[in-house]
Amino acid sequence: MNDEKKPTGAIAPPVAASQEGMQEILHKVIYAHQQALTLLQQTEIAYGRLIPHQLLNLLDVKSIVDVKLGDQVERIMTIMFSDIRDFTPLSESLTPAENFEFINSYLSQMEPVISKHRGIIDKYIGDAIMALFAHGADDAVSGAIAMLDRLVNYNEGRVRAGYIPIHIGIGLNTGRVMIGTVGGTNRMDSTVIGDAVNLTARLEEATKTYHSQLIISQNTLYDLNNPDKYHIRFLDRIRVKGKLQPLSIYEVFDNDPAELRSCKVACQPLFDQAIAYYHLKEIPRAIELLKKCVEIAPTDFPAQIYLDRCFDYQSTGEHMSTGEFEIGLTWKDEFLNGFEPLDSSHHTLLNKINLLITQIKQGNTESFSEIFQFLNEHTQNIFPIEEELMRKHKYPFAESHQQEHKRFIENYQQLEKKSLAGMDDPRYLSFRTELLLLDWFSSHANKADRHLVRFLQNAKAI
Repeated sequence: MNDEKKPTGAIAPPVAASQEGMQEILHKVIYAHQQALTLLQQTEIAYGRLIPHQLLNLLDVKSIVDVKLGDQVERIMTIMFSDIRDFTPLSESLTPAENFEFINSYLSQMEPVISKHRGIIDKYIGDAIMALFAHGADDAVSGAIAMLDRLVNYNEGRVRAGYIPIHIGIGLNTGRVMIGTVGGTNRMDSTVIGDAVNLTARLEEATKTYHSQLIISQNTLYDLNNPDKYHIRFLDRIRVKGKLQPLSIYEVFDNDPAELRSCKVACQPLFDQAIAYYHLKEIPRAIELLKKCVEIAPTDFPAQIYLDRCFDYQSTGEHMSTGEFEIGLTWKDEFLNGFEPLDSSHHTLLNKINLLITQIKQGNTESFSEIFQFLNEHTQNIFPIEEELMRKHKYPFAESHQQEHKRFIENYQQLEKKSLAGMDDPRYLSFRTELLLLDWFSSHANKADRHLVRFLQNAKAI
């Protein structure tokens, strides 16, 4: 019997794996899977430090891998800009390594405070922080106050270590922004775009001018649930760079040293009237009140700044003002929204504002209270129309829009009550009423109402 020769190079049939071998292979596969999963989770956490998960939630994506170029969403948010004062000369005294150590030391103090108040840090710009607050202005204001409190503790540690304390300024503004991704195919970033962002940066710059730690806009003031919870006073009406319409700004002085804060509270009625008289060019009355403020609170820098402005006006005739309190407003086609009831109402409101300005210039403020009858009719006629349209067509920003209506009514009714009581100077009350109307026309009639009308037009509701 001849044995068959096996062909050269033939492959032997596979040998069945033992049960122990199969278990070892399975164990290796499971271990490799677990390692890959851990790495993926670590990568997700690492990306979360670069693009906050809260921003992903706002963009309605679950993971960083779902983010696409051009993703965007519109929101009403309070934006924060904070910056270290005189950082340039400070940084020049440090080596690059020391600069990094200092910046990280400072930012590590601020980041937990912002997060605790539901803030989202959008980006660090050197020593500056840009943060977003999506749940209302109260989170932003209380968060800013907490940041300034934390700064006190941080500075105590710096002094103990032999370093000089630092000071920061914080600006807050509330408005409608677009949150999304920008860039190119190989490099993109999350960002927030909108007029409200640019205004916030200008407010942070204003903290240096007025030597105030925290300045907010009228938009943020309107968005607060209870402004009386904080120590707030009107500071000025400014025209920020690149913008035509002025903006009212307010100082939040909760973080002032206890004695200074008490003094500011004590002389706030004097300060408020002095600012009004300055803008009304009643300089001697303003000087008299401002001197009392400075006497009560010698380190009240805004009071001293206004006192210096009064003296400058007397010597040079230069008056630091936006000019609205003298020349009034001019109706422009750009004010038209395209919805006749609103356009007609806004045009009438502008005329009433100009009439009030004329009355004030002529010194005829004894009868200025007639404006309140118009405002009662104005709000009773136009606000229900807007609110019904918002409800009917599910306007996404209806809640904030109605909040502005509510706050406006509260503010002018409070002024009306003071006018009827006759306890305040009519000149002062007329100025505050004028200020309220100018703010309302610029921030609501020309912004919030315009956005509402565009939404209704796109929905073919009007």
